[in-house]
Amino acid sequence: MSNATAKQKAAKGLKGSVAEVGAFLGKIVSFNNSLKLYHWHVTGAGSYAKHIALDQALEDLTEATDRLVETTYAMAGDVNIVIPETKIPTDIVNHACGFYDVVEEAREYFSEAFTQAIIDDYHEALQQMLYRLKRLQ
Repeated sequence: MSNATAKQKAAKGLKGSVAEVGAFLGKIVSFNNSLKLYHWHVTGAGSYAKHIALDQALEDLTEATDRLVETTYAMAGDVNIVIPETKIPTDIVNHACGFYDVVEEAREYFSEAFTQAIIDDYHEALQQMLYRLKRLQ
């Protein structure tokens, strides 16, 4: 097996292949962008609270995303990040709850404690956003 083939299969600090991790990172970017799209379209009663909750979440989620991508590059080298088409969610709470599970399932791709901690930070930011969206109007 060539070095390039071995690198595609796995890299230091990763349990999944570099391609799987790149696809997951693309999903994170798409999810973050979907929150921004929703943020720009929110109207009606409670819209200001939703607007601010999403702003706060995007700041924390973007920071965690940047850390996860950069540490992945440090371990695996260049990663081909493929960003899926991003749509405006219709139900932001269900959208965020569903993505929490996507992130949890992808946790298995990462073996280092520090990348697990970054995923924890991402999850925490999602939970803070859900608290604000559900309880603060």
